[in-house]
Amino acid sequence: MQRSRPPFRADMVGSLLRPARLKEARSRRAEGAISAEELKAVEDEEIARIVRKQEEIGLQSATDGEFRRAWWHFDFLEGLDGVEGYDAAQGIQFQGVQTKSRSVKVTGKLDFTTHPMLEHFRFLKETAKIVPKMTIPSPSLLHFRGGREAISTDVYPDMDGFFEDLAAAYAKAVKAFAEAGCRYLQLDDTVWAYLCSDEQRAQVRARGLDPDELQKVYSRMINAAIKDRPSDMAITMHICRGNFRSTWISEGGYGPVAETIFGELDIDGYFLEYDTERAGTFEPLRHVRKGGQQVVLGLVTSKTGTLEKPDDVKHRIDEAAKYVDLDQLGLSPQCGFASTEEGNVLAEDEQWAKLAMIRRIADDVWK
Repeated sequence: MQRSRPPFRADMVGSLLRPARLKEARSRRAEGAISAEELKAVEDEEIARIVRKQEEIGLQSATDGEFRRAWWHFDFLEGLDGVEGYDAAQGIQFQGVQTKSRSVKVTGKLDFTTHPMLEHFRFLKETAKIVPKMTIPSPSLLHFRGGREAISTDVYPDMDGFFEDLAAAYAKAVKAFAEAGCRYLQLDDTVWAYLCSDEQRAQVRARGLDPDELQKVYSRMINAAIKDRPSDMAITMHICRGNFRSTWISEGGYGPVAETIFGELDIDGYFLEYDTERAGTFEPLRHVRKGGQQVVLGLVTSKTGTLEKPDDVKHRIDEAAKYVDLDQLGLSPQCGFASTEEGNVLAEDEQWAKLAMIRRIADDVWK
């Protein structure tokens, strides 16, 4: 049967391909050719269009496609008090391609007073007839990306104070989104996937950190950030292996983090990438808590436009159901279609075809 509470049987991670009209408007705004108000008008119209499209497909929730952002994470993090964005020496390295040069650093005491994305959510809520879903980066990103070197030692001479303030800032963010009417909030988090990768774990050790100890630090921080959410607010987490121009960063099964994410994190549901062998087997799903905790299987890739065969997808759902009850599963793309404004290498109609197929498969599997 279908679910009335997020995450849903047929769901999506968050970002959608930016249409040409939106890309042009954002480019013209960067050049100073149009005003911020003119850009917002285009964003509003394009968001309303893609919300209608999600409704027509039959999804139970809708996002704004992250159309007002350039990055899935930096745009939010730069809006926190004490965080400053800057042009880094180089971009983030993916398989054979590098992003634009951008990063963030902590230059002041962390806090959350207000944020432009609150207004972004309010517009989505007013526009959508289905459940409006908000996506923000997980707090662990602010530490893992730059590490100690990106955090002022004058402001935070010890890291305990940093993690406490970061959790408190996010707790205020969760409260602010809840007060704006958000009942479906997602934390996007690449860190847990990195901690599954032998290569990335070696890099963590080279920085003088213990990857297993980091799991404990991050789980405590995330739980502190979300513990006071309203009882009717669902918080999910998308665990991502990297998604830029259809490329990736990390690989490795969920085994190294399974006991922590399923047993210690107070998350209602997980969006897990399972579109390639890089994610390993379904065996770690045996750690999923019985009952309410949900897992949305990312069996449909957002990296190419080729449609999967529905029977193959259903077969893989059956395989996953050997380790976790079918009633605790759902289906989605493995990631968003445009984690950055550049987007993955596929066409808009291919994107919508994938989401429509997911809806049909979910109807068949969970009648």
